[in-house]
Amino acid sequence: MPDHPPQPGTGRPELARRLGTGDAVVIGVGSMVGAGVFAAFTPAAAAAGAGLLVGLALAAVVAYCNAVASAQLAAQYPSSGGTYLYGRERLGPWWGFLAGWGFVIGKTASCAAMALTFAAYAAPAGWQRPVAVAAVVALAAVNYRGITRTAGLTRVIVTVVLLALAVAVVVAWAGGQADPGRLGSWTAPPGGWYGVLQAAGLLFFAFAGYARIATLGEEVRDPARTIPRAVSAALGIAVAVYAVVAVTLLAVLGPEGTAATPVPLAAAVGDAGDWAGAVVRVGAAAAALGALLALIAGIGRTGLAMAREGDLPGPLAAVHPRYRVPHRAEVALAAVVCVLVLTVDLRGAIGFSSVGVLVYYLVANVAAATQTGPHRRFPRGLQVLGALGCVVLVVTLPVASVAAGVAVFAVGVGYRLWRLRAVAR
Repeated sequence: MPDHPPQPGTGRPELARRLGTGDAVVIGVGSMVGAGVFAAFTPAAAAAGAGLLVGLALAAVVAYCNAVASAQLAAQYPSSGGTYLYGRERLGPWWGFLAGWGFVIGKTASCAAMALTFAAYAAPAGWQRPVAVAAVVALAAVNYRGITRTAGLTRVIVTVVLLALAVAVVVAWAGGQADPGRLGSWTAPPGGWYGVLQAAGLLFFAFAGYARIATLGEEVRDPARTIPRAVSAALGIAVAVYAVVAVTLLAVLGPEGTAATPVPLAAAVGDAGDWAGAVVRVGAAAAALGALLALIAGIGRTGLAMAREGDLPGPLAAVHPRYRVPHRAEVALAAVVCVLVLTVDLRGAIGFSSVGVLVYYLVANVAAATQTGPHRRFPRGLQVLGALGCVVLVVTLPVASVAAGVAVFAVGVGYRLWRLRAVAR
């Protein structure tokens, strides 16, 4: 057997199918229950006020539609690349490119943001950028050693995060400040229904990592069975966690109090003493690491797929002969993220990645809507609803974020047109 088993019918080196359902669920949960659960409720409450829970429910509906579209496509196309691959196969190369470009560029910025978020919780002032770089290098090294190492570390991180969240929720309810009556005191959202939709958009991005499971489709055993199950289970767990945290924050702080602090969970347990705040900080740092680990894996596989088709430099399509990972794509990603971490602070300036994510899922829904026969696992109406949801959420994003997203896609389109002309010549 050769070191680089080729993909059937292509001669390309293939990744190894080493992930079971449990591994895929853990990676999905690690992608979704990231640093967003500790911070996303602040801007969502500022936008929606008491309508925060309505925004969360809308986000969950859109996420479910997108998740089943991704799962249905991944069952038919169990290879690396996620929606980049599905868009190419079902709709054409340009659709796939737009999805892949938005994902790779937007999520690369998210990697830098997660590394800096981790360092903000874990490192003293003055050491945050070096610690963030060290985190990127360490997690890239874990990914380099194989997908089972990635799944193993993700399992540890998810356990730490869920334990920290459980402690925070129990302490918040036991502290005597929780008032369930705050949940029923409906007032008009500060931004009206537009504010509720904007909150839905913010919360959707916080737990939209279920696509990471589909992106790893080439490394999942029995993908037609495993991926749909893993996507549904991971999304269900994440939505439940976010709902419990949202109810807790509203009961303890109210919508105004939640909107007034950048660290709402820490504020909710503040009366319990420094130890409770330390638990929240540990959980937030671990959540940022978990999100970063999954992002590196997902971007590496999408980069691999794009390099295979010539939409990124060809050398990035290499697969390691022993560890069976896209090692060049992951090393290149780690280098770019380290440069970003050392030069800019992207924690508050990655709105354009939101546009990229929504375009990514819009393409997934449109592609899934074209599937027929035995490949159709879910009603086509869910894909129509998912596509409409993506468009509506884009409209509600801040104008600056949409403008930045359009600029990023314009650069990508220009790059691909230049490459196609160069190849033609």
